[in-house]
Amino acid sequence: MNKVLYHIICLLTVIGFVACGGQKPTAPQEESREAKQLLQGVWLEEDGETAVFQMKGDSIFYADSTSLPARFWVIGDTLFVGSNHYPIEKQTEHLLWFRNQNGDLLKFEKSDDTELNAEFEQSKPQILTITEVLKRDTVVFYDSQRYHLYIAINPTKYKVTHQTINEDGMEVENVYYDNIIHLSIFNGATQLFSRDFRKQQYAKNVPAQILQQSVLNNMEFSKVDASGFHFNVSVCVPDEASCYLIDQIIDFKGSPSVKLLEY
Repeated sequence: MNKVLYHIICLLTVIGFVACGGQKPTAPQEESREAKQLLQGVWLEEDGETAVFQMKGDSIFYADSTSLPARFWVIGDTLFVGSNHYPIEKQTEHLLWFRNQNGDLLKFEKSDDTELNAEFEQSKPQILTITEVLKRDTVVFYDSQRYHLYIAINPTKYKVTHQTINEDGMEVENVYYDNIIHLSIFNGATQLFSRDFRKQQYAKNVPAQILQQSVLNNMEFSKVDASGFHFNVSVCVPDEASCYLIDQIIDFKGSPSVKLLEY
């Protein structure tokens, strides 16, 4: 084929693609500043007196002091909060109706009571945690030997955020502190084992997305047998009945191993 003819065909193909089916993607809708401005203020349950959330600037603050603030914006007829979106059914200066993730219609009305702002003035959300070290001492006998077991559950400053659904069907993030658990085993004056345990040590037993939102909740002595000392370790998602129960085994030479019991 003649080179000049070839280039002409290519050029016509490109032009035809752009003109017929290869249009540039349209730009995403812009945020509605007017709608966001209407949302500024404290919102109550419709026909109620309970403050549910406050829209201030680009953030939504919840009356629940354990929930983290989140960024919000409005595009078209949809309210976006964090990674979630809620279709707006009705919005005026003092009314806001939208559907939650379950499809339920939520109705709110804006309050003119400026004293309600005080409910959202906490600078930081309350972080839920165990505030005291929990210690357990246990003495067990096996094969004519006496063993002393020490367990200490220590609160830390390691934050864990957990996504949950609040009473209004909106997804919020709560924040917690994780724990570190220390275990020591003695045979008389001889220390057989001593180690700090963190939840990351059970990454092979707990799915990553669950482990990320979980805390190392507890460790309790279970039994001693020929394989060693058994401890029930629970890795739990806070505020949910979702725990992974792990058998932490320490043999008589001080070597650890784990086995998933249930979840």
